[in-house]
Amino acid sequence: MAEPQIHPRALVHPHAKIGENTIIGPDVIIDEYVEIGANCEIRARAVITGYTKMGDHNQVGYGAIIGSEPQDVSFKNEETYVRIGNHNIFREYVTVNRGTKAGTATTIGDHNMLFTGAHVAHNVTIGNNATLINNVLLAGYVEIQDRAFLGGDVVVHQFTRIGSYAMVRGQTRLGMDVPPFCMAVDTNAVSGLNRVGLRRAGFAPEERRLLQKAFDVIYKTNLNRSSAIDYLRANSPFADSASVQQMCDFIKTTRRGTAGLYVKGKRVVEDED
Repeated sequence: MAEPQIHPRALVHPHAKIGENTIIGPDVIIDEYVEIGANCEIRARAVITGYTKMGDHNQVGYGAIIGSEPQDVSFKNEETYVRIGNHNIFREYVTVNRGTKAGTATTIGDHNMLFTGAHVAHNVTIGNNATLINNVLLAGYVEIQDRAFLGGDVVVHQFTRIGSYAMVRGQTRLGMDVPPFCMAVDTNAVSGLNRVGLRRAGFAPEERRLLQKAFDVIYKTNLNRSSAIDYLRANSPFADSASVQQMCDFIKTTRRGTAGLYVKGKRVVEDED
């Protein structure tokens, strides 16, 4: 069992829990209630604070701040959390805030990459294998599902969801949900499927074609959203496809509405009822 390697200029509270083989760089600050797993690397001048628990094989970049209080006027300095899984990379100056209400958490799963300057606000949930490029800004209660990809400078409004395998073009602003497997290219607008991402993820050609047909039913017919979902749930082969049904379930449970269709520079708003 190898002890953690803590630089003599690091400030690590004696009650903090640091896993074996973890490297703590110079001028790092780690507060009392922090727990860091094994084989992590915390680079120079990073700060890990609050009730933050981090798993194994994570990298925290220079100047990053993990677990700071939420930027929320309703925060009452209660005990709230950040929960981080394994094999994540937080690059330079990433910020991750803890939850707002007592007992709540900001949660980040496994194998995620957050590039320079990305901000994760209070009570955000990020799944697994997601990528946030430089300066992505996530407001409170945003949900980023597995393998989503957000380009640089993307801004996501509170309570908005980005579905699995979705891709968001850089500098896009979102205040409505982006369904799984889709490509968001403008404010609250999708242009089609994330075809390249699906192919790279190993989706079979027949599954990609079926998802494309389902997308067309939802976005390019005269059916409103509810009727389109009913059709996709009742008719084969759509009803037999787990991917199509995942898309249907996501749209059916939206709180903020789902992004509309982007056509020749104009966003077409479909009837949500």
